Formats: sequence, C-alpha cells, structure tokens
Amino acid sequence: MSRAIAISLSPILSSKPFSTRLVVKMSATATRNVGIPPGSLVVKPPAHPTYDLKSVIQLALSEDAGDRGDVTCQATIPVEMEVEAYFLAKEDGIVAGIALAEMVFNEVDPSLKVEWYRKDGDSVHKGLQFGKVHGRAHSIVVAERVVLNFMQRMSGIATLTKAMADAARPAYILETRKTAPGLRLVDKWAVVIGGGQNHRMGLFDMVMIKDNHISTAGGIENALKAVDDYLEKNNLQMGVEVETRTLEEVNQVLHYASTTKTALTRIMLDNMVVPLSNGDVDISMLKEAVGLIDGRFETEASGNVTLDTVNKIGQSGVTYISSGALTHSVKALDISLKIDTELALEVGKRTKRA
Repeated sequence: MSRAIAISLSPILSSKPFSTRLVVKMSATATRNVGIPPGSLVVKPPAHPTYDLKSVIQLALSEDAGDRGDVTCQATIPVEMEVEAYFLAKEDGIVAGIALAEMVFNEVDPSLKVEWYRKDGDSVHKGLQFGKVHGRAHSIVVAERVVLNFMQRMSGIATLTKAMADAARPAYILETRKTAPGLRLVDKWAVVIGGGQNHRMGLFDMVMIKDNHISTAGGIENALKAVDDYLEKNNLQMGVEVETRTLEEVNQVLHYASTTKTALTRIMLDNMVVPLSNGDVDISMLKEAVGLIDGRFETEASGNVTLDTVNKIGQSGVTYISSGALTHSVKALDISLKIDTELALEVGKRTKRA
C-alpha cells in the first residue's frame, strides 16, 4: 500500500476564554478517503495513489497557525461567540473549491454549518453572495484565509479553463504537470471543474516520451522500442505518448508503428503552431501533421496556446490541446468571506471591487 507523510493539526478549544491550543503531530498514513461531504461533491477530485488531500489541508492550517495559533482571535474574539459570514464574489468567473472549503471548515471545527447558493463549476458575478457559514466566530476566522487561498486559486484556474475549453472546441483542453508544488491534485481538480480534461497526473500513470528521452535513447524509434519492451517485460498497460517537433519525426513515428506492434496511443505535435508578427498564428504545419497521422493515433497540440490562439488551433483537427498556463500562470479569482457584508459591499463599491 502506498504511504505518505501526513502532518496533522488539531485545534483544541480551551475552556478558558480567548484561548486556543494547537497540537501538531507527524504520522505516516496511507492514502485514504478524502472525506468530502456528499452534498457538495459535484465534481470528484482526480484519482491519485498517494495524494492525501486531508493532509494537504492540515499542512495549510498548520503553517498558518504555527506553534501558537491565531493570537489576534485569542485576543479579540470570545471562543463561544457565534456569527454568520458570507462568501462574496468580487469579480465574474467560475467558482471552484466549494467541496474543498467544506473540508477545511470541518477540519477546523466540525460544528460549523455551511450553506451554498452555487455549486462547483457555476458562474458567479461581481457582488454576488454565493454561500455562508454559521458557527463560532473564532473558528470561521481561523479557517478563512486557508479556505479563500484554495478557492481563489481553484476558481481562477476553473475560470480560465472554461474560457479555453469553450474556445478550443471541437478539441479538448488539457493542463500539464506545471502545477504548484504540493497542489497537483487541487490544481487538476479545478481544471475538471472548469470543463477541461486532465493530462497525466504524474510520472507514474502514463508514458510520455519527450525530447530528453529521445535524445538519450538515440532517436525517436529507439525510444519507442525501449518503451514497448519495458511495458511488455513488466506486464504494464497504460497510455503512451511521444513528442514530435518536426514532420520528419512524425513520419518516423508512423513508420515505426507500421512495422512494429506498439503500445503508442497519442502523438504530441509540439510547437507546430507558429506565431506571426501580427499576433495571429500559422497552423499549416500542425494541420499537415494531423493529416499525416490521419486518425491512427490521438493527437495533441502543444506550444503557443493562448486564449487568443486556441480557437484557431482547435480547428486544425487535433484531438487535444494542452496548456501549461492553465495552472502555472493562474490569476486568482477575487473572493472574500465577510461577517459584516453591508460594510464589505460599501467598501467594495468604493474600490470598484464589488
């Protein structure tokens, strides 16, 4: 069984007013059920054999709490005081991270009650109250920043993914492994919520023969032969993708596949979208490569993919379009969690953020 190191944080509310004691402990735990409340789980997180989502949440809380907890809350908020706080969208976009937010609230204080007026993948507009949480003010404020950090990043990814996926049709949009360290599953979950599809989760679930593998193996056909031998020897069945950068390499792959039994499933057409000085792109090379492959394998366009170019690339006939920008250059969606919503809206209007 795969195992992972988990950092566990347990907030313990003391009977003494204004005090919280935090116990942080390290333990080796096997990957387990992520514990998402069924009602909020509209889009399931991607599968991963070792990723422990609960431990990621606990780590996020523990780095915020340190060894002392929230000293400002301890000083200003009575432990038993109860309030309601509302989620407020400060710009238009696609909301994501609702199910994950419930996990965070539950980790901090299982007695908190959360209600949503939108679900993961829904549109929100500037000024919209789309959810609320009721319970101990101390617990809500302690959870607030971690909840918003997850939700804002995930919503930013989902918003860009939605726009890219709509523009890419009939091709499907994919992300890459260019995710924030430690947030691989969270980032890829947001892509699915936004209407994209997941590329390989990591190094373990798909063979992807890239330029460095090809150079080291002594050529593209040698690399393909080495992969086929490895899979057969180890009795493994999984997707196999090879990166091509020229039409010559595409023809080499097709020649190998026509003469050898191969596990190859997809051909990446890398940087065959050529940017032009006027801001447009030339996809003639990409279309030629797709024509050579002629449906024998899935195809994936990569390189020079932006919101402005993805529609034209999608008309080339490729199966997939991959974009690292979905996760490596994400702009967070502005969301807040406010107890005094009237004042928050007043300030938001003054600063044109609500």
